[in-house]
Parts: sequence; C-alpha cells; structure tokens
Amino acid sequence: MPFGGFQNLKDKVLQPSKEAAQLAVHSIKSLVTKKQEEKTLVKYDELDEEYSGEGDASTGGRQSRCCNCRECPCGCSKRYTIAFLSSLGFMISFGIRCNMGVAIVQMTENGTHSHVNHGQDKPPEFNWTSDTIGLIDSSFFWGYIVTQIPGGYLASRLPANRVFGIAIGISAFLNLLIPGACKVHFGLVMAVRILQGLVEGVTYPSIHGIWRHWAPPLERSRLATISFCGSYAGAVVGMPLSGILTDYLGWQACFYFYGALGIAWLVMWLCLTHEKPALHPTITEKERIYIETSLGENDTLVLKNVKTPWKKFFTSMPVYAIIVANFCRSWTFYLLITSQPMYFKQVLKFDMSKSGIISALPHFVMAIIVPFGGQLADFLRGRKILTTTAVRKIFNCGGFGLEAVFLLGVGYTRDTTTAIVCLTLAVGFSGFAISGYNVNHLDIAPRYASILMGLSNGVGTLSGMFCPIVVESLTKHKTSKEWETVFLIASCVHFGGVIFYAIFASGERQPWADPPKDAYEAWEPDAITPSDGGSVPSYGALNATPVYDTKEEFVQVESKGSYLNGDIGDRDFD
Repeated sequence: MPFGGFQNLKDKVLQPSKEAAQLAVHSIKSLVTKKQEEKTLVKYDELDEEYSGEGDASTGGRQSRCCNCRECPCGCSKRYTIAFLSSLGFMISFGIRCNMGVAIVQMTENGTHSHVNHGQDKPPEFNWTSDTIGLIDSSFFWGYIVTQIPGGYLASRLPANRVFGIAIGISAFLNLLIPGACKVHFGLVMAVRILQGLVEGVTYPSIHGIWRHWAPPLERSRLATISFCGSYAGAVVGMPLSGILTDYLGWQACFYFYGALGIAWLVMWLCLTHEKPALHPTITEKERIYIETSLGENDTLVLKNVKTPWKKFFTSMPVYAIIVANFCRSWTFYLLITSQPMYFKQVLKFDMSKSGIISALPHFVMAIIVPFGGQLADFLRGRKILTTTAVRKIFNCGGFGLEAVFLLGVGYTRDTTTAIVCLTLAVGFSGFAISGYNVNHLDIAPRYASILMGLSNGVGTLSGMFCPIVVESLTKHKTSKEWETVFLIASCVHFGGVIFYAIFASGERQPWADPPKDAYEAWEPDAITPSDGGSVPSYGALNATPVYDTKEEFVQVESKGSYLNGDIGDRDFD
C-alpha cells in the first residue's frame, strides 16, 4: 500500500478516536466544574419546599442557615435592610396616626397645665365639640379604606418599594400642614386627614408587593413580621413621645417632628431600596442568586400584559379565609384601641390614661411576639417539621383561640390586675396570628399578594368602622353586664375566625396564582426593527456568507457494537 494511502487510512481510522477522547476529557472537565458550582450555590429543591417535597430535616436546617448573608455595612443582607427600614417606616406611619389623638387634648381642654405655659391656666385654643373631634379622628379612615384595593393593584403594576416609600413621605409632608390647617378651619384639618388616609392606605398592600420579589419562601414569615412589628412599636413609642413633645414644646411639635422624620426616612429609603434584587446595584451575587433561585424568577423572560384574575380571587376559599381572619383580628384591634380606656374607667374605675406604661404594655408585648413568631414559623418550615399550611393554621388558630379565651377573662373579671394581665396575654398571643393570615397572601399567590392584602385589609378596616358603633349601642348605660356582652361578642368573632380559617386556609400556591405559559415571551433584541427601515444586522454567523473557503467534514457514524464504528462496509476509505 502506498505511503499516501496508508496515511489516509490512519487518519480516517484514528481521527475519530482522538476526537472521542477529546470529547470525553471535555465532558469530565464540565462535570467537575458543575460539581464545584453546585457546592457554592444553594440547590433549588432545597430552597423552596413548595417546588419540591423531598429532603430531610437536616437538609432543611442546613439550607436555612446558609443564606444569612452579612455583606452590607450595617451587618445584614439587603433583604433585611429593607425589612428594618420598612419597619421604621411603619413606626413613623403609626406615630403620625397618634399625633392628633394626643395633641387634641391640649388643643381643646379648658385649662392647660404644661411646661410651655409654665403651669398657668388659659382658655382652650380651639372650641371644638365632641362631635367635631369625632369627625376629625374618623376622617383618616374615610380615606384609608378607599385605597386598599387600588393600592394593591398599583403596587402590582409599579415598583412597590417606591409606592410604599412615597406614600409615607407624602403622609409626613401632610403632617406638617396640620398645625396651619387647625388655625384655618376644622374642615381643612379633616381634608388633610382624609388625604393622609388615602396615601397610607397603600402601605400594607405595597409591603407585600415588595416581599413578592425579595422574600425567599422560607424567610417570608421572618421578613414580613419584622416589617409589621413596626406598626405595634409605633403605637408604643408614638403615644408617649407625642405626649412629651406636646407637653414641653407645644401641641404643634409632634406634627412637625414626625413630618420631618418621615421626609428624612423617605430619602434614606429611596437611596437604599430597589424594586427587585436584579436591579440593586450593590447586592452581592450570592444573595441575588439565592433570592432569585428560591423564587424561581427568570429575567430572560418578559411577561406580557396579563389580566388580573379578579374572578378567581372571589371564588377562592383560601382567599376568603384570609379575609375573614383579617376582619376578626381588626375587630379586636379597634375594640381595644377605641374602647379599652373607657372599659377600665367605667367598670374597673381605673384611669389607664394616667399610666402610660400600662396602656402601652399590651402593644409592647405584641411588638416582641410578632417577630419571634415569624422566626419560629420559618424555623418549623425550614426544618420541614411542619408544612406551610400546617404552620399557618396552627399559628393563626392558636393565636386567635388564646386571644378569645383571655378576652373573656378581661370582660368577666372585676379585678384590675387580672384584667390587665388577661389583656396583655390576649394581645400578646394575637401576635402569633400575624405569622398566619398576614403572611398567607405570599404563600397562595405571590404575584398578586399586594392586591389580596388590599382586599383583606379593606374588609378589616370595615370592622374598625362597625366595631365602635356596636360598642356604643351596647354600652348606653355603662354597666358591667353590657361590657360583658361586648367582650363576649369579640371572643365569638375570634372563635368563628378560628373555625373558618382552620377549614379553608391553605399554604400552597393556588393554580390561578401563576400566569399561563403562553404569557411569557423570550427577550429577543435581534427582533427589533431599525428605525431607519434598513435591515437588522446579524450578530451571528448562521446566515452570513463564509469568509474563507470551507470543505465538508466527515461525521462519525453511529456505533453498531462492532469494532471501531460499524462493519467494514460502513467505512469508506476512498
């Protein structure tokens, strides 16, 4: 055989083997690289129990601990920065709500004994009747209830972090206008208060819109409750702080202080928060990948205009379970806010307004229980001790049930100490329910959590409007028997909420929660038509004319089990 033929035979026989060996080496390298990457990244099936039912308790515990990032200067990750800043925002928001209730006492009382007036008596600055004061107090909720559902829809369409921040910023700015409005006419004060209610009505729905993008499934309870505890801490701090400012600097001081504080907070909020992890300029790659992987977000897909499934909302029993729970919790919340001092004074002959510590004690306990409950709920879910549905039902029903029991103790006791203890325990145990119904929106429909929060919180606000009317109609003679009926009704409302939530609540993502598969389209920048009408330049070589001459390359035939590749007849040596 000529040397040329032998060389040709050698190349055709050995070349496929060389290529196969190179391919094998490349595959081994790829596998090694993939194993190394899997060690540095958290696996998706370990991150979200909603997307995988496998994994033991040790895996869940290991997964929940691996992502407590500590990269930012304040010692916490970006998602926890958002949690603490939003909690501070709620503290300011509820402090603003406390301003009028505290200041109006000095504004309308007949004799003012304060450090500002050096103990001298002076006539009231404003001769407002009790009916006028009632209108001013309630005007906030007229606006608040209107924007619950629209606020949720707005937060689902616009960056929720900006909706939340701007709402509190505008409310703080309007707070600066109240002292001037008081000097003009009480109708102008009501108008400002209505506007404050309108803008603050979007805060609770929009915070769920924020956690839709930022809260990993196994940290939802923890992050959300950190935010919500600011509401109760705001009531604890707002009442005495407003009283101190009013007493020492005048009734205008609390409005100016919280107004300036809210605007300063807004600047900090806009600088440090962003809509989603992919848009945050200083977030670490580790935290971004963890959050996006756990949520299953894909920024290479663009969501088309998808209609909000309103009909599904109103035909879903898990949604109704959240609505009923919110109504029940709001009933007791507004009962204690509006009628607690009256009950202690009329039945127990104890003036709680003279003891700031006792008045703030129940809300202080709740401010501690709420984040603790969130930590415990996520611990049980992360270790796979309980499912999400079980955690939500146990925390909500347990908190509601114990609150109902201790409310009966408040209503039927005639001892002041016993009543205060029962009241503190009732409010404290209700803090566990926040890790139930108040986070449940993010479980069943993360994409529409802000809308569902607006819907449930709107119904809850209705209970705040009806509860004072019911109490007023039942306590006309101010007897202990009448107040027993009031607390018995509150307890029954809670027991009803326990039964309904235990039957119909769910912690699983609902079938209607995700948009249809055809709602997504790939991001294709090459498909854009140029404005000058010319052809779109090709960024690849699929349709381009080759620059150099090419020749046909042989492809290794499929193996048929014989030596080398196929039988002798399958190999062409020409």
